[in-house]
Amino acid sequence: MKLQNKVVIITGGAGGIGAGMGRAMAKEGAIIVAVDVNPETGAKIAGELQQISPKSMFVQADLTDHANLKNIVEDVVTKYGHLDVLVNNAHASKQVPFFVTTPENLALSMDTGFYPTWYLMQAAIPHLKETKGNIINFASGAGIKGHKTQAAYAAAKEAIRGITRVVANEFGADGITANLISPIANSEGVQAWAKAQPEYYNNVLAGIPMGKFGDPEEDIGRVAVFLASEDSKYITGQTFMVDGGSIMLH
Repeated sequence: MKLQNKVVIITGGAGGIGAGMGRAMAKEGAIIVAVDVNPETGAKIAGELQQISPKSMFVQADLTDHANLKNIVEDVVTKYGHLDVLVNNAHASKQVPFFVTTPENLALSMDTGFYPTWYLMQAAIPHLKETKGNIINFASGAGIKGHKTQAAYAAAKEAIRGITRVVANEFGADGITANLISPIANSEGVQAWAKAQPEYYNNVLAGIPMGKFGDPEEDIGRVAVFLASEDSKYITGQTFMVDGGSIMLH
């Protein structure tokens, strides 16, 4: 198994891409700590993960409580003795046109996405130095391509890309890798979006050369396994477009 006994924190781990990554990594032997605000879905994913990886667990946390983020990491290290992988997946945002994007819209995106990524990395890096561990952050085509009505989300996601490259440069000599996944996946959120904005959804789907949205476990999760494993130990600071070819970087 590629991730035997590696301890992995995944924010937004109770559903969608987060749950898909948790399943994929647990099947490779990882111990998953799924961090999420929703206790019902958290308990459900914990039960599912424990069938695969018995030591896995759910931690309920509000990631906008930035002062508590260090405690999440420290509690995990106290319980398991080490931390191998940090996956910053959680992010909430409201989709509105640029000229009506408010400070509150920006705050929502930054407080749930950018700042948790920042503070959790600061808390985790001292422990990741000990394990020569991995950081997996999340980018988005909304930022890379500049999707309409996604200003707040795009701003936070591109800021996350920037700090990920800084961390890759600063801590590469310590054996830490820091990379990003930019996904398109058929998550619960995308399914709800398809019902709410079918025209926009169909336009996005039409722009995917492979003709489908990715599977959270089989497509996104397997890339996360790669980035958490020894197979990727000489790769850092990179953005992996796991989007069926919808954006081709050059």
